[in-house]
Amino acid sequence: MPVSPRRYTTSGVRYIVGSAFFFSLMSLFVKASGRTLPAQEVVLFRSLVVTVLSWAWLRRNNVPEWGNRRGLLLLRSLFGFGALSCFYYAIIHLPLADATVLQFTNPVFTAFLAAGILGESMGVGAFVLSLLSLGGVVLVARPTFLFGTLAAPLDHYAVGIALLGALGSASAYVTIRVLRTTEDPMVIVFNFAFFSTVVAIPTALPGFHLPGAREALLLLATGLTTFLGQVFLTHGLVRERAGRATAIGYLQIVFAALWGLLFFSEVPAPLSIAGAALIVASTIRLAGEPVAR
Repeated sequence: MPVSPRRYTTSGVRYIVGSAFFFSLMSLFVKASGRTLPAQEVVLFRSLVVTVLSWAWLRRNNVPEWGNRRGLLLLRSLFGFGALSCFYYAIIHLPLADATVLQFTNPVFTAFLAAGILGESMGVGAFVLSLLSLGGVVLVARPTFLFGTLAAPLDHYAVGIALLGALGSASAYVTIRVLRTTEDPMVIVFNFAFFSTVVAIPTALPGFHLPGAREALLLLATGLTTFLGQVFLTHGLVRERAGRATAIGYLQIVFAALWGLLFFSEVPAPLSIAGAALIVASTIRLAGEPVAR
């Protein structure tokens, strides 16, 4: 029996929610690992684990790992690694809340790029709900440039780098939408992970710290949850329109707030709770919003 477009879209939403859950776990493990290990070393091991897991899956299923459209796969990997690098730069040079809210502007770029390149469109209702989700992100992150009138001015260059990272993420998402017709989702995951591993080696070698048993477990968990997050995200983007799919990914912030409370005793502020409620409500409604043609 053929799968209806409606059921196909619903499965895409579930994959995106799953990716938000696993990526939030990844953030938890990265935060724990980063207490004793350099950030680029975490990036290297994370990418290495994902490379091994995705390669093993491809070998087992007799799928050629380099795909059919190698140029686009390389482009997706470049966009992804560039976005990751920009995001880390922003985290280092900006308050974490500011860097986070700037990174989560990527659905706006995604919707714009998807409309211009792929001819996709979002209905008015879906667009409004996406903006409400972004409003929830702002409430959760509470950036100082909006809520802290006495805060020091932000580094304008770092803000530009953060927005460039968001644009890079959006470009990677749109590229996945182009690749969905010719590439197995795991091929896309493998190529991104392999590229990131190769590029991360020279940046991780200076100051390399040999992981202990606990650190090795955290790095393994980071790689495993990254792998699952990438798999779910790629399947979700294959099944769901790019702008709406990435907006649903805002749920990652809700999950992250929960891990912060459970593992780091980070009690959410009232605005965080309000923002989380807005994100959840908008996401649930967004999942049922008709797709514009």
